[in-house]
Amino acid sequence: MDTHFTARKFRARADLKTYALDEVKKLDKFYDGIVRADIILSFEKKTQSVKKAEINLHVFGSMLTATEASEEFPKSIDLAIGKLERQLAKYKTRLRMKNKKTLRKVKEQVPSTPAGEDE
Repeated sequence: MDTHFTARKFRARADLKTYALDEVKKLDKFYDGIVRADIILSFEKKTQSVKKAEINLHVFGSMLTATEASEEFPKSIDLAIGKLERQLAKYKTRLRMKNKKTLRKVKEQVPSTPAGEDE
């Protein structure tokens, strides 16, 4: 998985960057078909110090996005990762159902042998 990290209008500390990258790499155990991940950290409002984390996952044929805001960046990252885990589970379910439907169509097209004739 190719991972891009962006900190908008501030310089991210090294430990925050490694934390975000490690958390996104853990998503590989849910679905190994993730092509690219974009992590974008920014401030929503500078006065109230609301920190926003946006994570975009590019998978085959689609893009999954999660955006969360909270008081701390690690908390925002964890909440966004939780959303993406649910989205990946739903994506995998849809992908499996699509594969089952095409498999059924192929099986229907192949002529079956009568029950009495075994080879």
